[in-house]
Amino acid sequence: MRLLILGGTVFLGRHLVECALARGHSVTLFNRGRTNPNLFEGREGVTTILGDRDGGLTALGLDPWDAVIDTSGYLPRIVGASAAYLASRVKHYTFISSISVYANFHPPGPQEGSPLALLADERTETVDGETYGGLKALCERAVESALPGRGLVLRPGLIVGPDDPTDRFSYWPLRLARGGEVLAPGRPDAPVQVIDVRDLCDWTVRLVEARAVGVFNVTGPAEPLTLGGLLETCREVGGADSRLEWVDEPFLVEQGVTPFTELPCWVPTSSEGIHQAGIGRALEAGLRLRPLAETAADTLAWRGPLLEARPLRAGLDSERESELLAAWRKHGTGFDS
Repeated sequence: MRLLILGGTVFLGRHLVECALARGHSVTLFNRGRTNPNLFEGREGVTTILGDRDGGLTALGLDPWDAVIDTSGYLPRIVGASAAYLASRVKHYTFISSISVYANFHPPGPQEGSPLALLADERTETVDGETYGGLKALCERAVESALPGRGLVLRPGLIVGPDDPTDRFSYWPLRLARGGEVLAPGRPDAPVQVIDVRDLCDWTVRLVEARAVGVFNVTGPAEPLTLGGLLETCREVGGADSRLEWVDEPFLVEQGVTPFTELPCWVPTSSEGIHQAGIGRALEAGLRLRPLAETAADTLAWRGPLLEARPLRAGLDSERESELLAAWRKHGTGFDS
């Protein structure tokens, strides 16, 4: 299969390339060459075309591909232009969307047919926390409009694992491997969903091979996971003498702690539905999910050696964590795991 990937050199994209090559496909990357430009230099089966999809699609020429995977689409104008330009020369178009497309997460457990986010101004091209989901929903619509019946839309939850540039999961394996008293946010029984990037990519490539169409939520694990379960797994993998100190949500809010960034995987109780998406369709379609312990161990093995040269981009630094724990003890309502 001749596969075109829009993007392809960061996290999800680079793992998609590896999965495609492992399954015997040839890959063409189309990107601006700004991030990891030499990542696949010299790799057999990989061709790179430099260009900007915003106004520069003609750099792709007129070559046909069996399928395209769009990993870098955030604006419906640009996604629509890409899909329209490629409609006559690709048989299948996969768009990587987001679980954030849903209008709300109350009640929890959004299914693929749940209402989608709407924007007050569909012409906006400002991508932020308020517009991200709505823009992704419009991108999905643009793909279906350009390639009716030939589009596959995947809505991942939090993607984790080796090569994650955000550290939105990496913080926990590394922090628990360091040992000591660890600030754990909110409630141990709060729901959490994550998916290993390698599982997502393997399944995506297999769906593309089958020319699957339609919409799929894609996250994990198959059975419900709690924040307490995630942290305990990371603690077991790290093997250090660490102790979880669970700090309640009102205190964290009072202290100005930023959910998901300063304390990865944690969201306020009002937003917990984002971690309860229905994935039954994906499981029925063959999604296979590795044990969380494997993801945590591989993340630790990858990220640990890089820590000195590249500090974590998410999570609490040790000083901030110590200050919060001291304030929590003074507050007098903490409890141990």
